[in-house]
Amino acid sequence: MIIDDSNTIRRSAEIFLSQAGCEVILAQDGFDALSKITDHEPDVVFVDIMMPRLDGYQTCSLIKRNAKYRATPVIMLSSKDGLFDRARGRMVGSDEYLTKPFTKDTLLTAVREHAATRA
Repeated sequence: MIIDDSNTIRRSAEIFLSQAGCEVILAQDGFDALSKITDHEPDVVFVDIMMPRLDGYQTCSLIKRNAKYRATPVIMLSSKDGLFDRARGRMVGSDEYLTKPFTKDTLLTAVREHAATRA
């Protein structure tokens, strides 16, 4: 699952992951994602930090508080690369932190590592 308010980021990630044979679910913000996560039960969730209405930290926290999805890897996506941002991501339960712009390789490596851990 890719959660990002930027259509460009969502489409880029979808193309990279689809080409690698992944099924991709897109959500434009945290509320959209929370409604889709129960229907699709993704193996890995990528979430942008800076989004309107429900930011990535809040979205990650809500996913991780739900016992059914606690083990689902959540990877934060951000253009910020500060220590504070990374620490805040860990505090809400994120499993990894990727800096934008990401590459196809970093995205696929994260999926391989976290999907294998979940399985």
